[in-house]
Amino acid sequence: MDDRQILTEAPILIVRYGEVALKGMNKPWFERTLLNRIKKALSDLPDTEKLRVERSDGLMVVSGYAAEEDGPPLIRRIARVFGVASPAWMLADRDLEKIKEASVRYVAGLLDAKENKHENETDVPLTFKVFGKRSDKTYPVTSPRMSSEVGAAILKALAPQVRVDVKNPQIRLNVHLRRREVFLYDEMIRTLGGLPLGMGGRGMVLLSGGIDSPAAAWLMAKRGMNIEAIHFHSWPFTSERAREKVEELTEILAGYCGRIRLHTINLLPAQEAIVQSCPEGLTTILVRRFMMRLAQRLAVQEHCHLLITGENLGQVASQTAEALVVTDAAVTMPVMRPLIALD
Repeated sequence: MDDRQILTEAPILIVRYGEVALKGMNKPWFERTLLNRIKKALSDLPDTEKLRVERSDGLMVVSGYAAEEDGPPLIRRIARVFGVASPAWMLADRDLEKIKEASVRYVAGLLDAKENKHENETDVPLTFKVFGKRSDKTYPVTSPRMSSEVGAAILKALAPQVRVDVKNPQIRLNVHLRRREVFLYDEMIRTLGGLPLGMGGRGMVLLSGGIDSPAAAWLMAKRGMNIEAIHFHSWPFTSERAREKVEELTEILAGYCGRIRLHTINLLPAQEAIVQSCPEGLTTILVRRFMMRLAQRLAVQEHCHLLITGENLGQVASQTAEALVVTDAAVTMPVMRPLIALD
């Protein structure tokens, strides 16, 4: 049995807000949206009805899973929702001596795990540092003193198996004291950042089979935008495999961006008419203008606020500054190009 199970009836996950924490009067709206996104990300896991996702004083807490080994699947899901997830163990008792005892047991559990994994390296001490944080300023022990006293207790109980390293520790034990409880954790899993989906309106991405347009859609979704997609093909001159590739890209995007409706349009009749009726040197730009006009019509129909493309300045002849100006002149809707200056 892992000694850390003594600390609480069940483990929890802490989900930090990231950029949402900087919001002002509309912060509750962002929090509710993020809460719903986390619940949806976990909705198809086994025993979902036992999971609890709750807001708690500037954090979100996921609890109700049975064992520590159930944590990684939850973390993988939450990692796709913009924010930071941290496995933690919760203490109901905020007495400093209890915190010190629990911290010693926590680090002892890490030592046991290391010995089981590397039986031949048990003589090598683990380095650690304690990061105390006191959110409740009425608590009589300051954050630096908490760090110092907890670190001293660990060193006294577990040396020579452990030693202090304040610059590059192997164990970064966080002791976060809050109004009602204390969180202990030793890892922070940085995820994608950004804003929860639904905060940034709706956008229509012109989705090709390449990497640029899916990357552009992902970046806009990271800013909270719900995405719809339109794909132009030229069947029978383009293959069935090309269409399947676009569908696969849409599925991958949906894992991060939520449900994406993919609209497909056969552009071949328009391409043939342009080739037959227009100067050869203008066919590419005229086809692109036609695609933008169709995309805008669909975007209005689907209540999208703007168009998204994967265009990059100077990457190909149709993506020069002059060509982009001519393309944009075909529509009245704003066109977002998040990759425009990347190499």
